[in-house]
Amino acid sequence: MWDHRYLRFIDFRTVPLILLLMWISVLVISATTGEEGVETFFTATSKSQIQWFVMGWAVYFFFAGMNYHSLRSYTWLLYVIVLLMLVGLFFTSPIQNVHRWYKLPFLGRAFQPSEYAKLALVIALSWFLEYKSGSIKRASTAFQAILIVLIPFVLILKQPDLGTALVLYPIALVMFYFGGINRKVVVSMTIMGLMGLMFVVLMFTGVISHEEMRPYATKVLKEYQYERLNPNIYHQKAAQTAIALGGISGSGWHKSEFTGRSWLPAAHTDSVFPAFSEEFGLIGVFLLLLFFAGLIYCSFQVIAVARDPFGRLLSAGITVYLAMHIIVNIGMMCGFLPITGVPLVLVTYGGSSVLSTMMAFGILQSIYSRRYTF
Repeated sequence: MWDHRYLRFIDFRTVPLILLLMWISVLVISATTGEEGVETFFTATSKSQIQWFVMGWAVYFFFAGMNYHSLRSYTWLLYVIVLLMLVGLFFTSPIQNVHRWYKLPFLGRAFQPSEYAKLALVIALSWFLEYKSGSIKRASTAFQAILIVLIPFVLILKQPDLGTALVLYPIALVMFYFGGINRKVVVSMTIMGLMGLMFVVLMFTGVISHEEMRPYATKVLKEYQYERLNPNIYHQKAAQTAIALGGISGSGWHKSEFTGRSWLPAAHTDSVFPAFSEEFGLIGVFLLLLFFAGLIYCSFQVIAVARDPFGRLLSAGITVYLAMHIIVNIGMMCGFLPITGVPLVLVTYGGSSVLSTMMAFGILQSIYSRRYTF
């Protein structure tokens, strides 16, 4: 099952990129969680993030050395376990008024099942679409595939966690395309997705008035649900302000005025991108995007070299899963999308996000390192 010899064949270009993103994460977290006026690298939160990164590398090498084909045997066990954990959240006490985390008092941590649900869904769809390859064009196959996506989608949406739920949509769409699902289904999903995205972008860029649309939208959505699409909330404006204040070269590490005075909400979690932008400016943002682009490029290459349908579907789903987190997080902080709590991979603080991301990268390397096997 696990063979260390395959670690020699992983794509070593990705290792320095991951390390650089981890370094950026700790820099931003230490600057946003320390005492005001005290320049220190090791805060309690940055130390915790470093611990998650160490565990993340252990997870990475475990999955990179593991034969990804063995995931087939555990597909539905993983899928059912994740669904049970998502259901179980509604029988626990809410944290921050939502049902997203399990408290782990013996570790002093919180566990977020939805982060692992995305990966479990990718594995389940990969297995299903390969298994149904002989009848992939049938309407019944498309219905079953949509049902596999719909169950975790609804459970995550009810937490409520709109951002994570919506990330499942492009993952499913791309995997349906690679899997060969009926073309009409793929085209219909693409059109619906683009229409929804266009509507949100037009609202957040001011082309469509949020208040003028309220009487019509609230006939379908509840008031609090529609309010999530409000582009004028403080968090949105604060994020854009922090980005703008960064200018070309930024204010410097630990020298940000806006973020440093805690005027930017969730600076080390949801808003880590504008916090980084204020301190390191346009130059820092360019480098950050370059690192992300390198990782996504290498991930797309895994799709090209995968030796079997399961590997291609698995790598396609994981690549889209990673790319969507980057696009959505940066998009919502720049004012194009609603702020919905989607983490910026390997930069946002959080153990569940770090471990699930490193697990995803490890699986990609398992596929890549076996590119010469038949």
